[in-house]
Amino acid sequence: MSDVQIKVLDNGPLRVTGTVELIDAEGNKFPQKAAFSLCRCGLSSKLPYCDGTHKTQFESVVRAPKEEE
Repeated sequence: MSDVQIKVLDNGPLRVTGTVELIDAEGNKFPQKAAFSLCRCGLSSKLPYCDGTHKTQFESVVRAPKEEE
């Protein structure tokens, strides 16, 4: 399996790169893609994928905590 990366985009979606299985609550699999963006705002017409609707209506900036030395 390839490395997978999930990047939190400022005021936007979760960008997923790498081969992963995306499965809904009933166990149904979405088609696999090498990269995709998951909606965080809940406004997308293509849920669970992002369609860009968030651009004027969603604000969220998430940062990982700094590691203590």
